Amino acid sequence: MFIPHQANLRISQFVQKKFGLTDDQVFNNIQKYGNTTAASIIIALTDAWEQGKIKEGDLVVLAAFGSGFTWASAVIRW
Repeated sequence: MFIPHQANLRISQFVQKKFGLTDDQVFNNIQKYGNTTAASIIIALTDAWEQGKIKEGDLVVLAAFGSGFTWASAVIRW
């Protein structure tokens, strides 16, 4: 599961397309909450888990970016 920073749905969809990921492989919730800034990934991760989209043993990729060309990512085994 790929969970990007929920800054803009168009950006998430662009990255999804570039990586060749299906809708089932990317989780977005910006439509529900909007851009929650620094909390967006943890909120999306919690939503994905509560909805059963992440299960034990799954690989989860978290990716964030911000102003000043800051960025970070992590790959975790759930």
